[in-house]
Amino acid sequence: MKYLIVGLGNIGPEYAYTRHNIGFMIADELVKQLEGTFSNTRLAYHAEVGFKGRKLHVIKPTTYMNLSGKAVNYYMQELRIPIENVLVIVDDLALPLGKLRLKLQGSSAGHNGLRSIEGLCGGQGYPRFRFGISDNFGRGQQADYVLAPFDKDELPELPALIDKSVELIKSFVTVGPAKTMTAFNQ
Repeated sequence: MKYLIVGLGNIGPEYAYTRHNIGFMIADELVKQLEGTFSNTRLAYHAEVGFKGRKLHVIKPTTYMNLSGKAVNYYMQELRIPIENVLVIVDDLALPLGKLRLKLQGSSAGHNGLRSIEGLCGGQGYPRFRFGISDNFGRGQQADYVLAPFDKDELPELPALIDKSVELIKSFVTVGPAKTMTAFNQ
């Protein structure tokens, strides 16, 4: 069985450890734990790793966040992966830091990466894993907040939260979304 795991983020060192790039950070840790490496391929960094008899194609789109759907659509078609076997990892302002939420469908909630995927991949009916980044910003400061690094008091929590996120992904591909939502959605 094949899966497409999509970590959303922006390429470039200026975005490397920002809140908006938590999808990239989780994808990096997943591939590291499964002893894979990324290659720079068409529209994304791509790694193919195995886990308990499943083949995971992990991508980090190089299209920038607002055009993520181009990469997701390309890899879905190229690898012939059905939409229910796609898992998009995304930051979520509406959730407190580190709150994890797996959903099988839903709106973009204003997230440009999800909006792009909806537009190019056939709507809202795809699994997404939302990682809470909180909403500690003033009026009109949302873009600056998501494109800023995590605060010093948040950094000590990140490694354990990223590890828990990797466990959620491993659960999704082995026991399925229903049991994963029961176990991880807080």
